[in-house]
Amino acid sequence: MRNELTNNQWNRLESFFPDRTGERGRPAKNNRMIINAILWILRTGAPWRDLPHRYGSWKTVYTRFSRWSKSGVWNEIFTHISKNSNCEYNMIDSTVIKVHQHASGARGGHVFQAIGRSSGGLTTKIHLLADGNGLPLRIDFTEGKTHDSVPAIDLLKNLIAKCLLADKAYDFYKIVDVIESQGIECVIPSRKTNLIKRNYDKDKYKKRNIIERFFSKIKHFRRIATRYEKLVNNYKSVVLIGFIMVWIRFKDIIK
Repeated sequence: MRNELTNNQWNRLESFFPDRTGERGRPAKNNRMIINAILWILRTGAPWRDLPHRYGSWKTVYTRFSRWSKSGVWNEIFTHISKNSNCEYNMIDSTVIKVHQHASGARGGHVFQAIGRSSGGLTTKIHLLADGNGLPLRIDFTEGKTHDSVPAIDLLKNLIAKCLLADKAYDFYKIVDVIESQGIECVIPSRKTNLIKRNYDKDKYKKRNIIERFFSKIKHFRRIATRYEKLVNNYKSVVLIGFIMVWIRFKDIIK
């Protein structure tokens, strides 16, 4: 069916999911069907309770999603599949996500769950480092009102790219120093308030729109475009699953 895993895509993922064959207790449902159910939730943005009956019990699907989130399965897959990236360029940017009212009320409060309140309501911000093809490499989450430069230094450590592209929001001496200290060309235009303007390659800078197009593409997953998860760890898992699917489809195209 549309948006479900193909045989080739499942072959790339199957080994990451635990097989309970031979263990005591009720046998685990087919992991491939569980993944397809999760993808249906991501694509439609529907509540878990509205999962179609063909995927089985929504409780089973959600429990498996939550268990894999806590055990780090999604992060492990993402780390593995994002290897061998395009190292000529790296790009960094962020996007603001509207937080649904149902995502409020988690233990620890909004700040603890990377939710902030601004004039536009409740928001979360996704900070992303991408490769030269616009494919995701590293990710961080903050309140929506957090400035782009705040998590940037951690995202920019230990890069292997030749060039880093970013907009004026990242034009800070500390950020530029982190980039250039790694022998990487810094392609960031200077802010108007800077008395000394830094030269940068304007032709290379034009490629920065690739990461903006990626954000537009990933928001086709409605569960990413609007945050419904109360826990930031669960929302991170939702985003990682979307990233994983983008990587898998890219590798299917170039193989």
